Amino acid sequence: MTAINTPKVKLNDGTEIPAIGFGTFQIPSDGSTYKAVSEALRIGYRHIDTAVAYFNEAEVGKAVKDSGIPRDQIWVTSKLWLQDFGYEPAKKAIDLSLKKLGLDYIDLYLIHQPYGDVPGAWQAMEEAKRAGKIKSIGVSNMTPKIWNHFVPLFATLPSVNQVEFNPYFQQKPLRKILNAANVKIEAWAPLGQGNHDLLNEPVITKLADKYGKNAGQVILRFENQEGIIVFPKSVHESRIKSNLDIFDFKLTDEEIAQIRGLDKGKGNHDPDAPGVQERLAGYDVHAND
Repeated sequence: MTAINTPKVKLNDGTEIPAIGFGTFQIPSDGSTYKAVSEALRIGYRHIDTAVAYFNEAEVGKAVKDSGIPRDQIWVTSKLWLQDFGYEPAKKAIDLSLKKLGLDYIDLYLIHQPYGDVPGAWQAMEEAKRAGKIKSIGVSNMTPKIWNHFVPLFATLPSVNQVEFNPYFQQKPLRKILNAANVKIEAWAPLGQGNHDLLNEPVITKLADKYGKNAGQVILRFENQEGIIVFPKSVHESRIKSNLDIFDFKLTDEEIAQIRGLDKGKGNHDPDAPGVQERLAGYDVHAND
């Protein structure tokens, strides 16, 4: 199937990332990830998001390889787990991700949970980028507080910050900081992880009726028009397909303003909360290596 002509977003390092991708969080590595990613690529996605901590890099890589699509036409993101932070551990982890994915390079590699020796890990990522193992590097789950703590220590700016983002949590303070540095936001949970209240907001359902779309498509289009890179996740073919079909309508400025008005300024995950680092640090991503 010919790829839908998905718009691309230019990052601050000059690379161009597809504005919408396919997320693989919580899709098992029992063949389900391979099947879902293969289907997404067949439908027209050219941007796949995985992570060491998802335990499905191998199936993502196999689906990319078996798709028959030229490698340079598919954007693959993976992420470094905090278990591997520090310069030397990160160097090993990057090579292990490349091996599991079966790829010569990763398009985007992120600091997944920003705790511990983040500067050491970042140094290893910068080095891997110079070596051509990674095209772009970025961070994830960085609040303004965490960003201001770590990023001044980096030699180069991240290209993206992947954070929780949806109409209920629009990250306004963070966006001010990132916009000034030309750093793009990638949205995890762009549909609020299937939040029933969000999907049934009258503002959104009315727009869905107006444009002949579903609520999810309206939300994704809003995020796209706000300059947010999105990668909704689904294992259902119809939903995988509909999530990509958001570029044949455009919300008006007034409609954008209405959806902006849904912002509650708070999400489900607070990276600044006490105990988060300790809880995540106990998660072993190499138990089966």
